Amino acid sequence: VPQSSSPQLLPKCFHPLIDFQWKLGMAVSSNSCRSLKYPYVAVMLKVADHSGQIKNKSFEMTIPQFQNFYRQFKEIAAIIETV
Repeated sequence: VPQSSSPQLLPKCFHPLIDFQWKLGMAVSSNSCRSLKYPYVAVMLKVADHSGQIKNKSFEMTIPQFQNFYRQFKEIAAIIETV
């Protein structure tokens, strides 16, 4: 029997993903370092809380962190394919 993704049937601890955006950036300097020149991935998420309010979450990852994040998502996708 397929499960519905209706918000009423989701557990209260589940926060549905509304939007996912990302961008690749390059840090070129900071107040403590004049020449950084390192790439990073910025991720912006919109999730709904248990009351339906939209919350914005954001974080940045170095390229090695992003590569690890990507590998983990590939593992998740592979497991989902077997369900």
